[in-house]
Amino acid sequence: MSTRRQLRLGTILHGASGNMSAWRHPDAQADASINFEFAKSVAKKAEQGKLDFIFVADGLFINEKSIPHFLNRFEPITLLSALATVTEHLGLVGTLSTSYSEPFTVARQFASLDHLSGGRAGWNVVTSPLEGSAKNFSRQQHPDHALRYRIADEYLTVAKGLWDSWEEDAFVRDKASGQFFDPSKLHTPDHHGDFFQVQGPLNIGRTPQGRPVLFQAGASEDGKKLAARHADAIFTHHPTVEEAQAFYQDVKRQLVENGRQPGDLHIFQGVSVIVGSSADDVERQYQQTAALVSVEDALNYLGRYFDHHDFSQYPLDGPFPALGDIGQNSFRSTTDEIKRNAREKALTLRQVALEAATPRPLFHGTPEQVADGLQHWFEQGAADGFIINGGTPVTFPHFVDQVVPLLQARGLFRTEYPGKTLRDSFGLAQPANQFTA
Repeated sequence: MSTRRQLRLGTILHGASGNMSAWRHPDAQADASINFEFAKSVAKKAEQGKLDFIFVADGLFINEKSIPHFLNRFEPITLLSALATVTEHLGLVGTLSTSYSEPFTVARQFASLDHLSGGRAGWNVVTSPLEGSAKNFSRQQHPDHALRYRIADEYLTVAKGLWDSWEEDAFVRDKASGQFFDPSKLHTPDHHGDFFQVQGPLNIGRTPQGRPVLFQAGASEDGKKLAARHADAIFTHHPTVEEAQAFYQDVKRQLVENGRQPGDLHIFQGVSVIVGSSADDVERQYQQTAALVSVEDALNYLGRYFDHHDFSQYPLDGPFPALGDIGQNSFRSTTDEIKRNAREKALTLRQVALEAATPRPLFHGTPEQVADGLQHWFEQGAADGFIINGGTPVTFPHFVDQVVPLLQARGLFRTEYPGKTLRDSFGLAQPANQFTA
């Protein structure tokens, strides 16, 4: 049996793929964000390609300048529960904030999804980057970056305790004796901390995976620390293989420092892809999608990363403005990268906005060239896997039909699912119950 390391693949369900204006593309499903048939078709295509999971992002604040996809979209848990009924092996990963929810409710929701899907649930743990989120949850102000991660750390400790409330075989359901459960296999976490007081136990049994697979999104120092303590996977994004390698090595080092093994956590690079028959075909596809974004829309898109800052007040063809700490309490790693890139390349505001709103896909070309790029990053220790985002609304089916078979032929990706659960797909061990370990 081959023991060659294999890469992991997921895809993001993000409305009409491409950019913020991709819904205008002639081949796009304009209402993709709220169209279940569209979501179902993407999930089925992903499962056809033996991908590990489908990922649904989310946010808690919008205004009139928000990306069209954000204005009208499904809530992740609801959508993933529906997709659980039309798929058999595909992991179902959804975003939910620790800053604006309660651990008991969320632990119950994801445990329910894990039971409904037969062990395919994953939670993308976020702390909510947008300042405006507080206005929708009766809060006076948005917690600062460091505080949000302190809350998240305790939140996950509580959720893990709740998921361990019941041992796997606690519910005996013996009709003859009348015993429904074994009291010795019920555990009450009774948590009292700085932010949460949660007695428990959870009112749903231990899930098929022991607990849902935990993901963490982002590349800030606080984010990496949280992932090293709690997560099974990270979603991140880096523009070069060298930056991705440095991130990869840092996270794996922190895992070991937390008493874990490097293989206990998979690092996924989020990548945009365009597959074409030639360089000219790829460029045509890119330009067709990029042309749909106006400069005004691009400025609005850029503003979201910086607390919805109004960039229209600056000269378009002047240097990217000095913003001080704006954005530090939201998408910190992203805003740091935007400012650094603008400074090093002496970009104008127009260039920064258009580049942010219509990024050229990192992996583009013929199916062979896209497969080569993914293989290079994977074998050079820049990622354990990739989350594929189509560079156009029609890219993802092309990726599954044309690129995945090449990765399979090279022995880099599976040809069949190894089991039923997301942990099986990831090759992760079942977590021990903390009350019986």
